[in-house]
Amino acid sequence: MNAGHEILEHVAQRQDLDQFRKSHWEGAFSEYLDLVADHPRIVRNAFQRVYDMIMTYGTTTYDVCREKRVHYQFFDDPDAGGRDAVFGLDESLGHLVNAFKSAAKGYGIEKRVLLLHGPVGSSKSTIARLLKQGIERYSATDEGALYTFGWQVGGDVLWCPMHEEPLHLVPEPFRATVWQRLNQNLGPDDYPVQVKGDLCPFCRFYFNERMTAHAGDWTRAVQDVRVKRLLLSENDRVGIGTFQPKDEKKQDSTELTGDINYRKIAELGTDSDPRAFNFDGEFNVANRGIVEFIEVLKLDVAFLYDLLGASQEHKVKPKKFAQTDIDEVILGHTNEPEYRRLQNNEFMEALRDRTVKIDVPYVTKLQDEIKIYEKDYNNQRVLGKHIAPHTVEMAAMWAVLTRLEEPQHAGLTLLQKMKLYNGQSLPGFTEENILELKESTRHEGMLGISPRYVQDKISNALVSYPDAKSINPFMVMNELESGLKHHSLINSEEQRTRYRELLTVVKEEYENIVKNEVQRAIAADDDALKRLCGNYIDNIKAYTQREKVKNRFTGQFDEPDERLMRSIEEKIDIPDSRKDDFRREIMNYIGALSIDGKTFNYRTNERLCKALELKLFEDQKDSIKLTTLVSNVVDAETQAKIDVVKSRLIRDHGYDDESATDVLNYVASIFARGDVKD
Repeated sequence: MNAGHEILEHVAQRQDLDQFRKSHWEGAFSEYLDLVADHPRIVRNAFQRVYDMIMTYGTTTYDVCREKRVHYQFFDDPDAGGRDAVFGLDESLGHLVNAFKSAAKGYGIEKRVLLLHGPVGSSKSTIARLLKQGIERYSATDEGALYTFGWQVGGDVLWCPMHEEPLHLVPEPFRATVWQRLNQNLGPDDYPVQVKGDLCPFCRFYFNERMTAHAGDWTRAVQDVRVKRLLLSENDRVGIGTFQPKDEKKQDSTELTGDINYRKIAELGTDSDPRAFNFDGEFNVANRGIVEFIEVLKLDVAFLYDLLGASQEHKVKPKKFAQTDIDEVILGHTNEPEYRRLQNNEFMEALRDRTVKIDVPYVTKLQDEIKIYEKDYNNQRVLGKHIAPHTVEMAAMWAVLTRLEEPQHAGLTLLQKMKLYNGQSLPGFTEENILELKESTRHEGMLGISPRYVQDKISNALVSYPDAKSINPFMVMNELESGLKHHSLINSEEQRTRYRELLTVVKEEYENIVKNEVQRAIAADDDALKRLCGNYIDNIKAYTQREKVKNRFTGQFDEPDERLMRSIEEKIDIPDSRKDDFRREIMNYIGALSIDGKTFNYRTNERLCKALELKLFEDQKDSIKLTTLVSNVVDAETQAKIDVVKSRLIRDHGYDDESATDVLNYVASIFARGDVKD
């Protein structure tokens, strides 16, 4: 079988023809009434549909500073493999989903514009895109099915240009009775059938024509109605609209509410005939779904008046026609300067009053910022270049630091504050303290460096060193620093200087991290660590029980080796006054494990493991003579030991040969300066 046939066969086996037939169902109005009676959820409004769509993906709950927080899995973008996943914004997304929930229940939010507000590059557009794509996919599922109708004219069906709900055909005097009948089979998760709104001008024209033809008999008039399944599609402009401000001279309100079809006027003789009007404005095509307003506050005032009516009254005013009902989620987004302009404009009070603002700040948690970059820059996606450990982490660390406000707490550095936000513990700080730190800020997360800037500079680093097999943190940090002088969003030299100073903080932190990694690689001799640990445990056991230790060489019983014990304990800053407490803590820990039938392993106690590794490193560093790398004069024996350390860096920490060599040379230069902290 050739390639062409194989591809066709592959597609044939995976296409779902049955689902295609269901999603292209067409029938009479009476058949649609049967469908609604059996499945009342198909007449949900736009807010109800969006909320239910989000909830179908499930949620997880977790604690932040003793407060419950919900993570909505929809925003992980599982359908696209996480391509547009949003990280670190669960609080903001929680506010957004709660707004949808309130609107779905008819508590008033459905009469508001949902405004995503935040700095550039904070994921506002991504959130809007996810919602549009999500509702499009949802409409193609059985659970998300919705329908529209058209008029049988001759051999053709003229479908409603605004994709209306077919129950709009039910006259107002009969609605209460019809809704009561359709609500008889409501399930616990169903919304009551209570369709609001009237027919659009186009459908009203044909409805009145049919009613006249059938002498007012509604049951006969709707026999000419055909109902079909509606699939929302942004590309086809069905149920999803997007409006972006342009030059004021090149746009008018018809882009929102439709315009006259002048070709049809010659045929019909008047411009007030709805058949001579194109109901193709963004509000029209987005009916039953979502309309997104990009940079909504840059709109001309004339457009904002249309927006007010659409949000509050759920009506729009096409040229030459009466107000027309719409059912759609109005979602806008804007940045900080534009929103401040809205606050300062007294003429925009009506818009402010009809807006639900949802802040979408920059990420302020390091591990979430790292995820943003790792999504695009990892050793699976970036081919031909190895990304050295901590490269993305250091770039993310700098970005987060630029967004944090200086802590008011005495003795707390900005770096320590970032670590507290990232879930690390610091002596003297509780979860309540972290909550206080966050509450004391005014604009944290609303200012600082955009992820886009960092992504651009990582991209530059990947192509700016063609001879390098890997990129390391210094390459990226150099790009970040050199780009600051051309950054269009930095307003002052003071701000530029602060960002450079924060890069120095990050470089110092990186230095500490890699020194620790090399120390651990040098001290990664498991047998030697076990021997050192055994010796330490024997001595503290004897010390706490006021016994002596048997000397394995002489066979004599000696006093516990205080010098050995302190040389280990000092590595993790155990003061002399607390040594007895630490030793008893270790012995109690071993005893508790023994009671549970478990064997003690030094790696299960983080502090003791770190102390042993640092002690072993101190004992071995001189024998390895890493500093000889600086002079390029390395004997064979030392080179063999260095190669072992390099292999451990590759095996345990994710380096390749080039980046491992680079980091060893860098740490060796630190050792040569006598800059090692014991």
